[in-house]
Amino acid sequence: MNAFNPSEFDLDPYSARVAHAYELVGPAVASVAALGKDGRPIGQGSGVVFAPDGYLLTNSHVAAGAKEFTVAFPNGLKSTARMVGDDPETDLAVLRISANGLDYAKFGSSSRLRIGELVVAIGNPFGYQTTVTAGIVSALGRTLRARSGRLIESVIQTDAPLNPGNSGGPLVDGRGNVIGINTAMAGAAQGICFAIGSDTAEDVATRLMRDGRVKRARLGLAGQTVTLQKRLTRGLERASPNAVMVSEVIAGSAAARAGLTAGDVLLKFDDEVLSGVDDLHRLLTLDRANKTCTLLIMRGAHIESATIVPEADG
Repeated sequence: MNAFNPSEFDLDPYSARVAHAYELVGPAVASVAALGKDGRPIGQGSGVVFAPDGYLLTNSHVAAGAKEFTVAFPNGLKSTARMVGDDPETDLAVLRISANGLDYAKFGSSSRLRIGELVVAIGNPFGYQTTVTAGIVSALGRTLRARSGRLIESVIQTDAPLNPGNSGGPLVDGRGNVIGINTAMAGAAQGICFAIGSDTAEDVATRLMRDGRVKRARLGLAGQTVTLQKRLTRGLERASPNAVMVSEVIAGSAAARAGLTAGDVLLKFDDEVLSGVDDLHRLLTLDRANKTCTLLIMRGAHIESATIVPEADG
């Protein structure tokens, strides 16, 4: 009989990456039950603790309509939680857990993702032990319509399957960093799932923790992150090869009044370089509402300037 050889049981590189991601993030992933006035669950999903003092990110559609929640972790810990803030327009919500010393996950930057990169979706559905699925980044810069009717921009598309109840759980890279919050699967398609990028999620979470809601200025357009040709990037002396392409302009909006049309590429906003949709979101703070701002636009083969007056958020 051959002696036991530990190397025979070593994981292959792919499996090792998936296992590593789970080991780092899995303990911070909770099952989330949203409770109605009668104390019964009205929503169910997953969430991830992202700060040591018990702040948890989940989906708005999981938390909507509730103020009190119960959360359960893989180690058997159960606790209550309360709503901190909700942002239906990015399908994100932040809860505060009534417990200390929790495991928490670290966030990476979704702007550094590459198509084809390994990603791991982790959830804690319906109180079962943590579930893990793996796949690759299929596309970047997608748009997804939120339940409010607004378009969520800069969405990650992946083929890592989402099990029922995994909404609100983290999408993790092979290094164990959270790079997205799982939000939806395309019901009519096989193997197409979506996650809100971590850059957007971190920005929204910070605002929800500070204000309880996300206060914005609006341009009235939908956009997607695009990559410019190398010679164009050099000619414009841009550090980033990415910009924002307008995919839709809402009638009667600030963008429409400024003359923007689908296909325009936004290079700068108030002299700030736009390297993606997340940059535009970051810059559209409430203090820019009703003030004249400037845009540097590429329209066809021409570079033009335009003025625009963002509108205050509802």
